[in-house]
Amino acid sequence: MKIKDTDLCLKIGDRAPAFTLYSDAKKSFALSEATAIGPVLLLFFPAAFTSTCTTELNEVNNDLDSYSGATIVGISTDTPFTLAEYSKANELKFSLVSDHDAVVCGLYGSKYEHNFTGMKLDRIAKRSAFVIDKTGIVRYAEVLENASQVPDLTAIQSILGSL
Repeated sequence: MKIKDTDLCLKIGDRAPAFTLYSDAKKSFALSEATAIGPVLLLFFPAAFTSTCTTELNEVNNDLDSYSGATIVGISTDTPFTLAEYSKANELKFSLVSDHDAVVCGLYGSKYEHNFTGMKLDRIAKRSAFVIDKTGIVRYAEVLENASQVPDLTAIQSILGSL
């Protein structure tokens, strides 16, 4: 089930929450630095090395030209070291950063807040996509409750093409 924009804590037209996250090499990704260059696509995903996450990120990776030169970054609560291995295994050409404590996921309304079949998931990212324009405004927001679905990549490409 897709969550409509009106159901999100963060809505289209809102200022995107600022953050800095890190990769395994302690390389930082600061949203403010990236948006100063141009639009940014944030792809929150639940877990490295899982089938739907791999399908989604490889689809984006294999079609980078369709994202109008946007900075693309994948965000999950996996450790930086896991993300480095995952990126290497999939030959990803965009950065993956760790939100290990799920703080940024929470700011974007992109983390589970409940237990599911006895498992505590409040530190796991929901599959989500946000397009942030160069002024720091959210231009696209999609948060999926069903982790087996992927964001509407065609709609994302269209929004990026219009910026």
